[in-house]
Amino acid sequence: MRRSYWYPAAVGTRLSIVAGLLSGGLVAVLILAGVLAFAPERSPVADARPSPTASLAPGSPGPGDSADPAGSPLTSASPAPDGTLITTNFHVGEPAPPISVPQLGGGHIDLEALRGKPVWINLMATWCPSCREEFPLMSGFAVRYASSGLVILAIDVREDEGTVASFVNEVGATFPIGLDEDGAVATAWDAIALPMHFWVDAEGIVRYGAVGGIGPDEMVRGLRTILPGVEVTP
Repeated sequence: MRRSYWYPAAVGTRLSIVAGLLSGGLVAVLILAGVLAFAPERSPVADARPSPTASLAPGSPGPGDSADPAGSPLTSASPAPDGTLITTNFHVGEPAPPISVPQLGGGHIDLEALRGKPVWINLMATWCPSCREEFPLMSGFAVRYASSGLVILAIDVREDEGTVASFVNEVGATFPIGLDEDGAVATAWDAIALPMHFWVDAEGIVRYGAVGGIGPDEMVRGLRTILPGVEVTP
């Protein structure tokens, strides 16, 4: 009869191997759990690809139309540093937030004092390439539609007067420039990026908005909402 023998050393070796495998697997699971726990949460809209300029929600006004406060809000998205999108409705359909700032070269700009006139407001900064490209176009519109009562205001955000003066001389602006030295205007208007544009009608109601560098077609679209009965062309 063949006898069975017990080999403690062999069994111990096998148990050590099994224990090592289990221990390694447990460490891997713990590492994976830690990575998932501390990974930043991804925004549900982070994968969206915004256009460089403002996009308008379906149902927003077309050329020549006025924004309807009771209808679909105008919205736009701008990428934040983390890649998520920040949205704004540009205060469309609402009374324009106040603007009361020093004017470049002397004087004061008060939006309330312009009630009764259509106003195009541009929040900008001299370091912004789009702002530099937009100023000559805006100057052209300012001259062409001055007889229709149009007022264009550029509000520089958080820069010193000397810097702004040099910029204005370079681009040859033909409209008033305000100095938002502490950023209060940008905050009140929810400026998510620069440049931002707002078109305010003669009653002081915001009718249209755009964010990012825009061209003449978008400028015309905004102007048509505050210059009823006027043929506005690029």
